[in-house]
Amino acid sequence: MAEEGLPIGVMCQPRGEHTEGIAHYPFGWAADNGCFSDATFRKDVWWKWLQQQDRESCLFAVAPDVVGNANLTRRRAKLWLPRIRRLGFNAAYVAQDYSERISPPWGTFQCLFIGGSTEWKLSPHTIPLIRKARGMGLWVHMGRVNSLKRLRYAQEIGCHSADGTYLKYGPTKNAIQMRRWFASLDEYYDCHL
Repeated sequence: MAEEGLPIGVMCQPRGEHTEGIAHYPFGWAADNGCFSDATFRKDVWWKWLQQQDRESCLFAVAPDVVGNANLTRRRAKLWLPRIRRLGFNAAYVAQDYSERISPPWGTFQCLFIGGSTEWKLSPHTIPLIRKARGMGLWVHMGRVNSLKRLRYAQEIGCHSADGTYLKYGPTKNAIQMRRWFASLDEYYDCHL
């Protein structure tokens, strides 16, 4: 559940905990595909779930990807990006390791999701991708952001939003800490964690 007073939305997936009432989160929500945490990703389960979700309040819906593999992600996502858009969602493409060499399918999505390994995500390779996405007017999101240091980094390189599990593992205590994080960020930063 979003903590009152914090600019927090929620990242949901078919087997997630926050699927009831997601349209009512004040800072919106995003539809994840579950590929990162679920080695047995079932596209039929994800697709059926996505078709039942509210499009109006959803920031973006993440196309299926292959963690750490830009080539396989591009192949998999290209099949789903048009379908997600036809449903009425803003489609998100997950940039994975080596996406600087295997270009994302620009023009087929509205959100560039910075995923991949931690090493790649924090490397200089992501910055030209983020600049290009922002230059095209696309939303930029970073996954697995669970510290103030990483949140500041996401802000510095141009991400509009981020997600992580920090709040999940100690909602009361960690909400207090997150208030401090957000207070220390620049006012213009529109971040959902």
